Amino acid sequence: MTMSHATDTARAGRPRSARAHEAILDAILELIAEGMSVDALSIEAVAARAGVGKATIYRRWPNKQAMLSEAVQELKGPAPHPVGTGVRERLISLVSKIAAGDERAARIFPCMLPEMLRSQAAYELWQEIIEPRREMMREVLRQGIADGEVRAEIDIEAVCAVLTGPVLVSRVMRWNPRLDDAALPGQVVDVVLSGIAAPA
Repeated sequence: MTMSHATDTARAGRPRSARAHEAILDAILELIAEGMSVDALSIEAVAARAGVGKATIYRRWPNKQAMLSEAVQELKGPAPHPVGTGVRERLISLVSKIAAGDERAARIFPCMLPEMLRSQAAYELWQEIIEPRREMMREVLRQGIADGEVRAEIDIEAVCAVLTGPVLVSRVMRWNPRLDDAALPGQVVDVVLSGIAAPA
């Protein structure tokens, strides 16, 4: 075995540093929280903040979009699974998780909102993250229809938007201080169900 081949083999088999990985993801989130736009965020800036070389980043992600996606996915956490025995309980369990996750989300998501309006990359990143959550809610509504709890003719996409919007605005934008964040998911679900529930 040549020296160069041995070196390549050792490098390929070297375990990745969990600490470096975490530092890179933290650096991305910190830079966005400080106001750096998604378009302006660069591999160089992330490497400098994380204290790693650019090669360390490129070994983990093929491009900036993949790196960003993992960072925001980590911030948001995995898509929640509905719990409960009926459509109301299952919807409340999902709506309660909106804007939940890492405590840094309250600082970072408001920074991303303007980005989603002007940047296609930021918009696609957000859609990639939020779509599995929308699908969970769709499935709960479809099951509610199948179980006879929800009217069959509802527009599922519109209902998902109505269930999600008020809680997201309240938690991320602090829209109305008179609202109780803990009680709001149940209140929103009850209001929506009053309009879409199947006849008794």
